[in-house]
Amino acid sequence: MLSRILLILLILLSFSGASFATTLHDNTQEKAAHNQWLKERFSEQHQELIPIVGVADMFFSCNKVRKTDPLTYQVNELVTVMDKSTLAEKLSQCLADDSIKSEVALNFGLLGCFHEQLADLPNEEKQQKMKLVVQAIASLSRTERQTSFTQCVTDQAISYLR
Repeated sequence: MLSRILLILLILLSFSGASFATTLHDNTQEKAAHNQWLKERFSEQHQELIPIVGVADMFFSCNKVRKTDPLTYQVNELVTVMDKSTLAEKLSQCLADDSIKSEVALNFGLLGCFHEQLADLPNEEKQQKMKLVVQAIASLSRTERQTSFTQCVTDQAISYLR
């Protein structure tokens, strides 16, 4: 399971070169230490943000596909601006007959989370990597997708700590 997740991350990153790998490893360690500090310092706020970020990811992708809301939102708007009750209602309307615990909702959540993680990339590169994400999602078990979504949202929520 972990090897598939690592494979997905390697495919998404698709970087090469030993010096870059060393720099990436060092930066990853620094980022992990900083993220751990943020989690400890803002633990309560982080725990409150996680479900909001997860719902925002799900709604973002659901609305992108199903177009239940005429407005186009960005994930960061949904997390930082929209009232959480309104966000929950919008997700419920978008999912319609699909439960928030359904395969469909989980896949929407993963797509939204990866969209947000790749937001800083040039558009063409982001589209290529999102295609890889879709392929990877299709090959993962529900448990692997749930684990990936949980980790992605947990990491993503750190960026909203203030």
